[in-house]
Amino acid sequence: SEVSVGWRVLACGRNSLKTSANSSNKVSLFLREFHLCIILMLAYFVFLACSRQRYVLGDTAMQKMAQSHVFLSGMGGLGVEIAKNIVLAGIKALTIHDTKQCKTWDLGTNFFIHEDDVINLRNRAEATLPHITELNPYVHVASSTVPLDETTDVSFLKQYQCVILTEMRLSLQKKINNFCHAQHPPIKFISTDVYGIWSRLFCDFGDEFEVLDTTGEEPKEIFISNITQVRARNHAAMICPAPLQIHTAMIALNQFQEKFDRLPNIGCLQDAEEMLKIAVSISETLESKPQVNEDIVKWLSRTAQGFLAPLAATVGGVASQEVLKAVTGKFSPLQQWLYIDALDIVLSLDKISCEEFLPREDKYDALRICIGDSLCQKLHKLNVFLVGCGAIGCEMLKNFALLGVGTGQDKGMVTITDPDLIEKSNLNRQFLFRPHHIQKPKSYTAAAATLNINPQLKIEPYLNKVCPATENIYNDEFYTNQDIIVTALDNVEARRYIDSRCIANLRPLLDSGTMGTKGHTETIVPHLTESYNSHRDPPEEEIPFCTLKSFPAAIEHTIQWARDKFESAFSHKPSLFNKFWQTYPSAEEVLQRIKSGESLEGCFQAIKSLSRRPRNWTQCVELARIKFEKYFNHKALQLLHSFPLDTRLKDGSLFWQSPKRPPSPIKFDFNDPLKPDHIPVSSEDERNAIFQLEKTILSCEALKNDLHMKMLSFEKDDDDNGHIDFITAASNLRAKMYNIEPADRLKTKRIAGKIIPAIATATAAVSGLVALELIKVVGKHPFEAYKNCFLNLAIPIIVFTEAAEVRKTEIRNGITFTIWDRWTIYGKEDFTLLDFINAVREKYGIEPTMVVQGVKMLYVPVMPGHIKRLKLTMQKLVKPSADKKYVDLTVSFAPETDGDEDLPGPPVRYYFIHEDN
Repeated sequence: SEVSVGWRVLACGRNSLKTSANSSNKVSLFLREFHLCIILMLAYFVFLACSRQRYVLGDTAMQKMAQSHVFLSGMGGLGVEIAKNIVLAGIKALTIHDTKQCKTWDLGTNFFIHEDDVINLRNRAEATLPHITELNPYVHVASSTVPLDETTDVSFLKQYQCVILTEMRLSLQKKINNFCHAQHPPIKFISTDVYGIWSRLFCDFGDEFEVLDTTGEEPKEIFISNITQVRARNHAAMICPAPLQIHTAMIALNQFQEKFDRLPNIGCLQDAEEMLKIAVSISETLESKPQVNEDIVKWLSRTAQGFLAPLAATVGGVASQEVLKAVTGKFSPLQQWLYIDALDIVLSLDKISCEEFLPREDKYDALRICIGDSLCQKLHKLNVFLVGCGAIGCEMLKNFALLGVGTGQDKGMVTITDPDLIEKSNLNRQFLFRPHHIQKPKSYTAAAATLNINPQLKIEPYLNKVCPATENIYNDEFYTNQDIIVTALDNVEARRYIDSRCIANLRPLLDSGTMGTKGHTETIVPHLTESYNSHRDPPEEEIPFCTLKSFPAAIEHTIQWARDKFESAFSHKPSLFNKFWQTYPSAEEVLQRIKSGESLEGCFQAIKSLSRRPRNWTQCVELARIKFEKYFNHKALQLLHSFPLDTRLKDGSLFWQSPKRPPSPIKFDFNDPLKPDHIPVSSEDERNAIFQLEKTILSCEALKNDLHMKMLSFEKDDDDNGHIDFITAASNLRAKMYNIEPADRLKTKRIAGKIIPAIATATAAVSGLVALELIKVVGKHPFEAYKNCFLNLAIPIIVFTEAAEVRKTEIRNGITFTIWDRWTIYGKEDFTLLDFINAVREKYGIEPTMVVQGVKMLYVPVMPGHIKRLKLTMQKLVKPSADKKYVDLTVSFAPETDGDEDLPGPPVRYYFIHEDN
């Protein structure tokens, strides 16, 4: 696909050459455009090399994608979501089609339509075209405004591999679907829409569609110890009635629209009754005869004219992944209908007056129809703290802007923070950033881009990491001023810390994350749900040292071995060498001390490194050959000498049996294909003798001062530093020695660099789900409304579960607490530790047996001298800073029966002075 991009540009150059009016300029014109062709090809190579999407789709799928032409009709809020995602992914060409003019309504649904587009009555496709185009300069995006109805000749669609329809009558959708299905090969057809709080997605890729990779998961090697024969059982297929009920209601909506040439009016009981009658008649014609759900029909009728932007982000992410499946054959396509709804949001709004949902001629009308004006106003007045402005963070800011979060006149603010700068690899999924933003702060750039979507939004960006070191900035007062915390992070440690801060300050937290096509969301609400820290994932299994050293069985083992060798040779040993010579500044001094019998720590390794270090290129080559023999020949011979192939264990079984693989010594070969071709050399005679190992050793050459070595910090993203090349070569040589399938440079880079695969489709879907939960939190919905989600768009599967209900811990006598409870004691300047213990006993009915501040034990009776502390003041024990008003303490209580451990209680917040004073 990279080459095809270049040849496309080159073809443009040839066409220009043929049509040039001035023949004398033809050659220079061609050369200029040929030069441009080469530049674009190289740029595209860089784009692909930096893209984490490669680790999700693979090069084969990306090549197919870069040859695909896609047609997308309907540039409303859902259409623009799909366009964004597939252009970021890197298809070859996209045609966006729309016949409607921009309206005020679109400002709250389409993040690429601005007020001047509405004022000038621009066509929606033409208005969004430049913004979609700049997402990815390697994708050709065109717009079309021609009418598309039942009388249109749709044969023009033959030029596309995939057709996507939104905001189109069902009768026309059927006509186009039939046309696409009848082609040879069939044109992949996708239809998707959002009606208020409801969304649907339909896919038809033809009867002969071939899936090349169903899951994207790498095959796992397992060892079978025995096989048990089990009698097969037949299980009757279970049919879930809810999707059929939604399907019936959706068909009823389509028939209502065909019959009355409009959607049902907002809150109109007569229209709802008409839709219910249609739904009942449809149900009777279906084979399964699903029961009609009146609530579904009622809410579909009531909100169909509205548009819920976060729901569009979710279904848009799913639909975009289906587009990529259609043009690549990568992953399993949807079969064939998918419905996603936000019914949980509106069930608690049932008794609100219909006037709450009526339009008011502003950008939030589409949202207001779905959730009512009161909830809209609460969103406007919301204070939100968003931690992280990467892929999910950018998508969340877009959702905030469309929802009007933080736009209130007297209240409302979006605070964001991210310490990172924008990298080239961010551009294919962090859609608020452009090439000219590279090396600029993510938070400031994202804030400015979000204001382009909604200028009314109040946003304050920071560059800080949220951690204990910045608690002077993000202190308790800061958290208390926030209505909700949203994380968009890529590591567990930061999530756990922020979760603990939210618990301490009773703030709701919305967490999410993605890895390739997988994603999760978690809703954490004070006093209702468990927290992020309530559940711990099992620790990541480390590769045993003996496996790395002698018995690798998988490519991951050899890559980790090579990574360790890199750290040892180019970081750890130089560090020890430098540290030694900083302690002993001259070789003469060291020699004299050794002769006098003095033992110097690190002396042997320092002298060994000094004597063996290469001073020129030839010595680098010699050292590399020695290392080669040591690691890939002598080590194998030594292991086979210690454990010959016929070695048996005490039970009589062979020592060398799976998963242990016996090594085979490798003989040095100038023509080994594992040798890279691009290593610079000093002369022609040396070219065939140099390995990547040797190049990297050269980078460890001493500076002018022989008593100092240059240390290398592993950097995976600089393709010119040779780090990944070294690890790839070393890993694959070791893999060859153990008869393990080698890995290419891309896979090696992913494993050695611990790169998390990422794709814009999953990011968009997850951010939409988080924004839906945000609306519920703001509306103070009941526990049953909150949902956690796990999705894998590759399969595809989306699983919603109720949030984990908070658990109660009983101390005794009916006294219970949860992670969200906090007891409070107010003291005064002369308040002693004994006074504190008595205050807890009097207020809460239990006497503490231990008092701990963080990791500091304030009072543990069995500790020597702690009884005397009872007379000390809390001020003296805790030693607070001048600005500290309180301290959080952990208390424990005596068990009910002897021999049991002390019972932990809730945190106790002790105020040094009563707030009234």
